[in-house]
Amino acid sequence: QVQLVESGGGLVQPGGSLRLSCAASGSFFRINDMGWYRQAPGKQRELVAAITSGGVTNYADSVKGRFTIARDNAKNTVYLQMNSLKPEDTAVYLCHANVVFGYFGRGTDYWGKGTLVTVSS
Repeated sequence: QVQLVESGGGLVQPGGSLRLSCAASGSFFRINDMGWYRQAPGKQRELVAAITSGGVTNYADSVKGRFTIARDNAKNTVYLQMNSLKPEDTAVYLCHANVVFGYFGRGTDYWGKGTLVTVSS
């Protein structure tokens, strides 16, 4: 089994910053892509940012220039630095990882339980 545990959410004023972390634990061969999604009340889940095992990144247009994703492969951890936060960034942020269990294995998607980010004055 694989567990993804997020941390770092909370309440922040508009223009502020937060840093989210997500650590993967368990027994597996490797992790392919890792990333962050978010889901606001009444809205569909959307991709915020993703990063490959080689460090190639992808961002939603709404967060480009404000958010930065990074990962530490040795620690199986992905980070999301969020700057210049806006009220519309308020959502539950969920960690995602595509995990492989053998050399020729196919990737399996895993999700964290989510951490709430609230941007409000």
